[in-house]
Amino acid sequence: MSTTLERPPSAFGARPAAGPPVAVGAAAWDDSRYQAFMLMRLGYTVLPIAMGIDKFFNAMVSWPKYLADWIDNIAPGTAEQFMYFVGGVEIVAGLIVLIKPRYGAYIVAAWLAGIVINLFSYGKWWDIGVRDFGLMLGALALARLASHYDAPLRGRRT
Repeated sequence: MSTTLERPPSAFGARPAAGPPVAVGAAAWDDSRYQAFMLMRLGYTVLPIAMGIDKFFNAMVSWPKYLADWIDNIAPGTAEQFMYFVGGVEIVAGLIVLIKPRYGAYIVAAWLAGIVINLFSYGKWWDIGVRDFGLMLGALALARLASHYDAPLRGRRT
């Protein structure tokens, strides 16, 4: 069983202590920061995958109606076909968060920024755009937590 290694606490406003990501063990579940990280990791895995799958079935809503006209005009194919592409990207982004949240959270945040731009430029879905902006901030918070709890990828040494 591994132990939890913690960085020394920092004073309010001070730079956090630098160092490698934390080794996570069973004791980490007692840490509210780790619980928040795992809760956000779960949410940003499941929600993009679920929304991505729904892009193929339009069970919750007719997704093409949320596509701004200017994007529909420059994207090849129909709005429905573009939403199939969107669904695929969302599924892949959710899987990357599951496997490597350190990087996947930034992908989800960038994707949500694109959705916010689409919705704000549409001029009709302001409430959903603001909600997705909040989700984008949450994805960025997950990325920051992941920098503490998820080790970076290491290149092969020859």
